[in-house]
Amino acid sequence: MARGNQRDKAREKNQKEAGAQKKKNTQSGTEFQRTKEQQAAIMRQKQAEAFAKKDGAAGGDGKK
Repeated sequence: MARGNQRDKAREKNQKEAGAQKKKNTQSGTEFQRTKEQQAAIMRQKQAEAFAKKDGAAGGDGKK
C-alpha cells in the first residue's frame, strides 16, 4: 500500500502546483494596463449612474 500513498502525495503536490500556475498573470504590460483602464472606465460609469440615481431620488421627494 505504500505505492498508493506515493501516488496520492504526488497527485496532491501536482494539483497544488497547477493551482498556483493559474493565478499567474499572463498579460503583457500594455495589455494589463489597457484592461485596467477599461475596468476603471466601467466603474466610473457605474458610479456616475449611481450618483445620478441617488441625486434624482433625493431631489425628487420635495424635502430638504
